[in-house]
Amino acid sequence: MRDVYILGVGTTKFGELWDSSLRELASEAGLKAIVDAGIYAEDVDALYGANTSGGQFVDQEQIAALIADYSGITELNIPSIRVEAGSASGGAALMQAYLAVKSGQYDTVVVGGVEKMTDVPSEVANEIIGGSLDAEWETFFGATECSIAAMIARRHEYEGAAKRENYAVFPVISHKHASMNDTSHFKSVIKIEDVIRASPVAEPLTVFDNAPISDGASALVISADTKKIKGVARPIKIKSSSAANDFLSLHDRKSIDSFRAVKKSTSNALKLAGLDVGKIDGFEIHDSYSIAALIQMEEILGKAAVKMTEGNEFYYNSSHPVNVSGGLKAHGNPLGTSGLYQAVEATLQLREKAGQRQVKSPSNFLIHNMGGLGTTSVSTVIGVD
Repeated sequence: MRDVYILGVGTTKFGELWDSSLRELASEAGLKAIVDAGIYAEDVDALYGANTSGGQFVDQEQIAALIADYSGITELNIPSIRVEAGSASGGAALMQAYLAVKSGQYDTVVVGGVEKMTDVPSEVANEIIGGSLDAEWETFFGATECSIAAMIARRHEYEGAAKRENYAVFPVISHKHASMNDTSHFKSVIKIEDVIRASPVAEPLTVFDNAPISDGASALVISADTKKIKGVARPIKIKSSSAANDFLSLHDRKSIDSFRAVKKSTSNALKLAGLDVGKIDGFEIHDSYSIAALIQMEEILGKAAVKMTEGNEFYYNSSHPVNVSGGLKAHGNPLGTSGLYQAVEATLQLREKAGQRQVKSPSNFLIHNMGGLGTTSVSTVIGVD
């Protein structure tokens, strides 16, 4: 099995991008990644495209073929494959592309994700997002992703596992980091009181506990071609990638306030990379809801994560930087794109090209992308070779 490297990355801005279509966003990110990699379309063997709900947001299926068309590679008859795993689509696409290159099936692959969510009213967008829940046993009875997250938060507090402030701090951290990122949806800095006192969505969660509805696209060029890798000044390696699943319906799980799939995919990814968690210099996690962020960090770091929220240990200039990109909460959450932007951010950090939010001398990043609320979990370790 071969080593796989990230040759190039590209991203659009995230936010309410009224003047850009889905195809324009996808081609912008893809072309930026190809230029950054210093390659040509003829060097690409395959394209993997991540998209969660293009058919519902913009009435467009065959997303991978569309991306290939507008990236100018269709004339070469390059295979273009869409990957869908709910809001873990980006992470799943990256994993599939990584495995295809590692196995020797392809030498160089473009993997990109795109979502155009703001072309429908917010209430419709939230219904589409709810498609990651069990339609028969959850959404049929009026549940939304946020209301499910709220139940998880209530249970976690009831069990004495955390207080409101322990998860309310994650939006504060994400907004601080996003304020230093030019591609962020939101750049405002907030305080923990703002989170707790904001308008409720599903108690105890407020508008600041929820990631926004965003448009955006991100892409990477990955390769095992030794000739191409030799030309890279600081090779960034995908050291491992692993996925796991839990029950779709919350009521089928042994515990509603733990994410077993997160623990499984992360421990597997670290084992495959030959690392323990103490060797990870930064974490990009799926903070679609503040309580989800806390539980992910508990599954990754253990119960010590709760205590860490009471200090400054999760900021970019501290011991365990979390979501130095701004996370889904503040950098933005175009569903199928989010997991791929996590990899873009990890690459920028490892290249030491992240500007004001640069983590000091990082060697390894762990990224975690999640479908639903702990249902599908994809963990990837990216590091300096």
